[in-house]
Amino acid sequence: MQLNFHMSIQVIFLLIAFLPGLHLQRNSSTKEIFCRPVLQQKETIPTPGSYMVRNQAGQPCIKANMGAEYVVIENKTNWYFSIDPSRVVLKGECSKDEALLSLRLPDNSARLEFTFRKDKHNFYVIKLEAQLFPLPVCKGCPNKTYSGFLSNQMLFKAANDKSFKCASESLLSVSSELRIKLVYLQMQAFSVPDGQFREEVECWADFNHRAVPVIIGSIATGIILSVVLSFLFIRDRHAAGYERL
Repeated sequence: MQLNFHMSIQVIFLLIAFLPGLHLQRNSSTKEIFCRPVLQQKETIPTPGSYMVRNQAGQPCIKANMGAEYVVIENKTNWYFSIDPSRVVLKGECSKDEALLSLRLPDNSARLEFTFRKDKHNFYVIKLEAQLFPLPVCKGCPNKTYSGFLSNQMLFKAANDKSFKCASESLLSVSSELRIKLVYLQMQAFSVPDGQFREEVECWADFNHRAVPVIIGSIATGIILSVVLSFLFIRDRHAAGYERL
């Protein structure tokens, strides 16, 4: 039995050694082994994950696709940690007018929670809560938990029969030391028939990225046409003046 225990511990160490952004640590008082996120100085694009919560009847009530990254501000420097979707422990629940999507890493070393609210016409995220317990960023730095929340919000709002989508990054400041970056975001809550997203509501950032180049191009085209027409008009007037002479 003791031999099998030691072999299991070795297997855990080997597995963790190949998981980026994580570090094994032993609790000296309980002898337990747990993972700690490792903050990085270089930012990477978070890996998108797909998450679904079902109600008590087994029907999909929340569907969300997103990549999530923690941005920690420590010593006036930005540090980064991206959630690996393959390691997420998904929890959640849905009632008639409120729903919860909770993404956690093992040992609660990281947590990201979305509380949804529904009114007569729309759904939205009314509260976003985040927590991260990483390894210290420097030798001698104390262990520190970074946490924060946004409440009484109307984030990612969409009509009840539609989904919210934003390919552009969303950067949300939940405290003076912690920000949450979401990319490739799409979510729908309370009613997700057949577990599929319905018609998309586009975020303003995506609309601006798509519309601004078209508007600028139209303005530039209008200016060029005005210059060309003005040139032709002046040339024709000069030509007509020469004929009268």
